[in-house]
Amino acid sequence: MKSFFRLIFIGSMAIALAFIWLLFSDGTKFKEKSSYFFIADSSTNKGLVLTDFKQRGLVKYPFILELYTNLTGSWDHLKPGKYEIKKGQSIWRIARTISNGRIAEIKLVINRIRTKEDLAKLISKNFSPDSVQVMNFLNSQDSITEWKVDTSNVFTLIIPDTYSFYWNVSLNKIFQKLADANTSFWNKNDRKAKAAALHLTEKQVYILASIVDEETNYDSDKYKIASVYINRLNKQMPLQACPTIKYAMKDFTLTRIYEKYLLNPSPYNTYRHKGLPPGPICTPMPKTIDIILDAPKTNYLFFVAKSDFSGYHHFSSNFTEHNTYAKEYQKALDIYMAEKQKKGN
Repeated sequence: MKSFFRLIFIGSMAIALAFIWLLFSDGTKFKEKSSYFFIADSSTNKGLVLTDFKQRGLVKYPFILELYTNLTGSWDHLKPGKYEIKKGQSIWRIARTISNGRIAEIKLVINRIRTKEDLAKLISKNFSPDSVQVMNFLNSQDSITEWKVDTSNVFTLIIPDTYSFYWNVSLNKIFQKLADANTSFWNKNDRKAKAAALHLTEKQVYILASIVDEETNYDSDKYKIASVYINRLNKQMPLQACPTIKYAMKDFTLTRIYEKYLLNPSPYNTYRHKGLPPGPICTPMPKTIDIILDAPKTNYLFFVAKSDFSGYHHFSSNFTEHNTYAKEYQKALDIYMAEKQKKGN
């Protein structure tokens, strides 16, 4: 009899130790190095979550997770949201995440965004509002009026950066954080004073920066291009910025601006309309905004891409010189397009 009870005791201890080992060892099964997220909405219950874990192979020992969470009542505190499971976490740590309702913060990484549709996709991909809700918000003056922007220039609130939110964040909270970051940005490094010295508002500087950002990737040229556009604004000349035509056409792949494109009646057509367009054509990099504010004083009024397709530009103060460079570029572009077409055939 003693041997029987001893066997039971040893067996129980072995089971207990195995349970503890499985509970506290690496319990994840996915191979990704980055964090893994799963979503729990308001209709989610224990069964749905556990089924999701099993179907997607998130944990090595789903039966241990189910047993431990049932024993500890972890599901009593489950909150809607997006939860993070890091590779290498133990079943115990995962259960603690569930029981504590520890919703993960998600990063909203904003780089260059050109359209409202692009922003709507980015937000809906990472957070609970869908793209239709985001578009309705961006196109409703009532939604954005508190930040002193309108539906055309709402992007001027956005300083490209990385922002953190919870999955179920409201659109109001997203844009309030963007607005706060915008205020902080303009309050630094004498940016407001520099804008005033150029006789431009902060929004106008942002819009101009968005055009310059689309012209080139080279900072050395950005300074000169900024000076060209500032000189044109001061002389009340049309900006004649090709990137604004691409924006008006909603085709950012255009390599050549044909005469027919210049007939587009869009207010973003800076060949037909003097001054700046009503809103930015992208979210410019903060450095480009500073380039506008620190633009050198020049007598340049024209620029055109170099015919070697290096990405750099020729700058001129008179049309005759500019026209010579423009013809060189057009000739080189004709040859390039002809060769490209020949290869395509």
